[in-house]
Amino acid sequence: MTEHPRDTPQFYLTAPSPCPYLPGREERKVFTHLVGERATQLNDVLTHGGFRRSQSIAYRPACEHCRACVSVRIVVDDFAPSRRFRRVMKGNADLVGDMRAAVPTAEQYSLFRAYLDSRHGDGGMADMTVLDYAMMIEDSHVRTRLVEYRRRGPDTAIHGRGQGALYAVALTDVLADGLSMVYSFYEPDEAPRSIGTYVILDHVAKAKAMGLPYVYLGYWVDGSAKMGYKSQFLPQERLTAHGWERIESTE
Repeated sequence: MTEHPRDTPQFYLTAPSPCPYLPGREERKVFTHLVGERATQLNDVLTHGGFRRSQSIAYRPACEHCRACVSVRIVVDDFAPSRRFRRVMKGNADLVGDMRAAVPTAEQYSLFRAYLDSRHGDGGMADMTVLDYAMMIEDSHVRTRLVEYRRRGPDTAIHGRGQGALYAVALTDVLADGLSMVYSFYEPDEAPRSIGTYVILDHVAKAKAMGLPYVYLGYWVDGSAKMGYKSQFLPQERLTAHGWERIESTE
């Protein structure tokens, strides 16, 4: 009998289920557990290989007849915001993102609930309770942070935090070579601000300040309206059968 070290990852394959991105298709995922002393290192390696983290699970698509899900990462040092992105940054210049420990709060859950009810009322997360939310935030064995976005205050320049109501939250993993955006949500009544786009732009700025070369956005799915926005953050790299390939333009 072959014995494996306790911290050697074991991979499993899910049964087929309806694809959440492309109608009429089925998805399967390969996954492993991110636990133990080597969880952070394993998360880095698996993210480079196209995996995503959900709580203490790392997964990636393993569909038999489809390769539409493509891992995407923004090239931080070469990122050049478009005119639209510059308008978004200007329109949200009154907000500041405070990166802090991954600790759930009632205020966060209230915003999370409002976001789900407004934007994803029929999605797979629609029934998440406050306990489910707490697990999403706390169940991590890697270096995970929360970024809370509030309005700038008179003392923001001193302590780096905003004040007042919570506008957005991002659950983010800090990798050896970048920031991986696990999940984000924001105030649904502030649609004109394009806060979701701003949170990504702010992560690019944060990664640059931290000396990290990439911001990982998860999967871009060609043909999926809900995932199409990721292709706009250029230049970016997409994971192909030949490794990470740089994309300069979508034209």
